[in-house]
Amino acid sequence: MTSVRGRWLVAGSIDGEILRLDESLSFWGGFDAASGCVVDRAHPQCGSRLTGKVVTMPGSRGSSGTPGVLGEAIRLGTAPAALIISHADINIVAGALTAETLYGATCPVLLVDTAVLDGLCSGDSVQAGEGSVS
Repeated sequence: MTSVRGRWLVAGSIDGEILRLDESLSFWGGFDAASGCVVDRAHPQCGSRLTGKVVTMPGSRGSSGTPGVLGEAIRLGTAPAALIISHADINIVAGALTAETLYGATCPVLLVDTAVLDGLCSGDSVQAGEGSVS
């Protein structure tokens, strides 16, 4: 079990299995909220199911549609259990906070240094103690 520290962008706690995305993901057009799968054919993890995983990636790529798609996945229960990112991302934060406010469903988002992110591997277990946004 790897313990991770960082800055909470969306408060919560993390305890689960990592699914590392090698590249940033565009949730708008690159992720199917109904199935929880990466559908971007150009993405290295195309076909991977993010549901219930602690997803690590640099951040999202592109569109302001990300908050809507991520929020819908959180509402449907097909979203990642948590996101660990190395670049602050307003679109990811907006999606997670919107879902928390509207549906009472959470997807914690933790910001870590690039070196920390690089040390996290798919299949490993990770935890981060309950945190609040500072």
